[in-house]
Amino acid sequence: MTFVVDGTNGLTFPNSTTQASASKVLQVVNTTKTDVFTTTSTSFTDVTGLSASITPSSSSSKILVMVSFYFSSSSSSGYPIARILRGSTAIYVGDSAGSRTPALVQTGGGLFNSDGGTGFCVSAQFIDSPATTSATTYKLQVLQSAGNTVRINASGDDDNSSGRVRTASSIVLMEMAA
Repeated sequence: MTFVVDGTNGLTFPNSTTQASASKVLQVVNTTKTDVFTTTSTSFTDVTGLSASITPSSSSSKILVMVSFYFSSSSSSGYPIARILRGSTAIYVGDSAGSRTPALVQTGGGLFNSDGGTGFCVSAQFIDSPATTSATTYKLQVLQSAGNTVRINASGDDDNSSGRVRTASSIVLMEMAA
């Protein structure tokens, strides 16, 4: 069976009945961070310059959240953890269970080179339903469980050795009509 994909009518089958309506992108907001962020905090800390705000036009709108970042640790002791917040609420994280930390991603400290040259690129996409028409801010937070240095956009020790990198990170928000 053939069907037609149309930006106005959605999916239409040969009997001309619309099976699924098309969604429309109403607005796009983007933030790109190119400088390095560093913290030694064992509590979640906002990554300076890596947040984006959007004001949904309808409380029924969905927000497609796309996050991409590179993070690293200066030591194989402890591990970095990252999460995304909408306002003050962690979203797209696992359920709470005992003393486990709900997070977007965690990397094991043992995965990092002892010379501090390793990092990890993280990319996540998810649909959020903020159910508001108020300005809504999405942001990245990180911590390092042992209080060692965690970096965004740079290799673990960020020295001038061969093989070290500097990268960019971004948050893209797309409001989709319900």
